[in-house]
Amino acid sequence: MKRRSLIAGLAMPFCRSALAAAKTPTQRLVDAAEGQIGVTVLYDPSYAVLSYPGGDVPPDRGVCTDVVIRAYRRGLGLDLQRLVHEDMLAHFSAYPGAWGLSRPDANIDHRRVPNLQTFFARHGARRNVPDDLSGFQPGELVTMMLPGNLPHIGIISDTLSQNSNRRMVVHNIGGGAARDDLLGQYRITGRYLYFPHSGMRRA
Repeated sequence: MKRRSLIAGLAMPFCRSALAAAKTPTQRLVDAAEGQIGVTVLYDPSYAVLSYPGGDVPPDRGVCTDVVIRAYRRGLGLDLQRLVHEDMLAHFSAYPGAWGLSRPDANIDHRRVPNLQTFFARHGARRNVPDDLSGFQPGELVTMMLPGNLPHIGIISDTLSQNSNRRMVVHNIGGGAARDDLLGQYRITGRYLYFPHSGMRRA
C-alpha cells in the first residue's frame, strides 16, 4: 500500500505538467491572467527599480500592464520587459516620446500602454477592431482610453458576460486584477493577438 501511495504521489506532478502542456497557448495565457485575480489586490503606478530581465513589482500590486506582463511570463514564458527593451534599444525613435526620455528605461518602458501598443504593432500583432464587439476572442489584447486620456489594456477572457454576452476582460483598473464586462464601456483604441511562436511576421 505504501509503495502504491509513493508511486501515485510521484505521478501527480507529472500529470499536472502533462495537463498544462496539453493546453493551447490561448488557454495558458488566459489562465495566467485570471490566476492573478485575488493575488494582485492593489493598483500601484509607482515607479520602481526592477531587476532585468524578469523584473517585477510585488505580486500584490501593479497596474494594467502588469497583468499582461505577468500573463505572458507565466503562461507562455515570454518576458515583455526584455522583448520591449531590446526592441526599444534598436528602434528607440519608433516608440512614443511622451515621457521625454533620451534612451530606453527597462524599469518602466514595458509598463506603459503606448509602448506595448507600439511593440505589438511592430511585431505583426495588430488586428482590426470588430464592429461587433462580440468578435473579440480569448487571448486577444484590447486597449482602451479611459476618462482623462488614460490608456488602459487588458486580456480577453474565455468567460462570457451574462449581461452583454460579450467576452469579459482581465485587467487592473484600480482595485487589483479582476475580470469585468468591460468591452463597450470605454473607447477602444486597439486589438492585438501576440503569439510569436505561431509564425507572426513583424509589421
